Amino acid sequence: MPEANVYQAYGIYLLHRQHRLIRRLMRIYEPTVHGHKLWRASFLLMDYLQSHPPQKGSKVMEIGCGWGSASVFCARRFGADVTGVDVDRDIFPFMDVIAALNSVQIRPHRIRYEKLTARCLGDQDLIIGSDVCFWDNLIQPVRNLIARALRGGTKRIVIADPGRPTFYELADLCAKRWDVTLKEWYAVEPSRTTGEVLEIRG
Repeated sequence: MPEANVYQAYGIYLLHRQHRLIRRLMRIYEPTVHGHKLWRASFLLMDYLQSHPPQKGSKVMEIGCGWGSASVFCARRFGADVTGVDVDRDIFPFMDVIAALNSVQIRPHRIRYEKLTARCLGDQDLIIGSDVCFWDNLIQPVRNLIARALRGGTKRIVIADPGRPTFYELADLCAKRWDVTLKEWYAVEPSRTTGEVLEIRG
């Protein structure tokens, strides 16, 4: 690695919280909605997409993007046109640093799930998310977002999670209405991570 606290996973460079740039950003910005670090379910998402890739140049939206590691992976690996969505404006500087480190650009979009329209969602070929259903009060908003996306024309939605009860409840709600696949999955980079991946197809 070129310097301390830089590591690599699935072909992209990432930064530990102890890295000098991240420490500097932490002094200026204060992420509030669990945007204080890179969550490990994003590696499940990367591994799954590596095995089930989108078409090159696809339009991809990552909901609850946080530091945007999965967004950067899609832009770097698949040449995707990626939008990173999050409600917390203070995470976008972190995403910008990770994107710049990997020589890609991610379009930031600060908005609540409930405000994303069927037209905006349907314009995407693929919608992804990891660790996006960690509270009970997120189950219905995420489920409704999925409904609007499919109604708008999105073909694939892929969500990864460590396996929280809230995530399984979301999966059950989706299975009652759409064609879904729920799989146990594991990632091997940067270390072994296990969890579940839910895919919903239009």
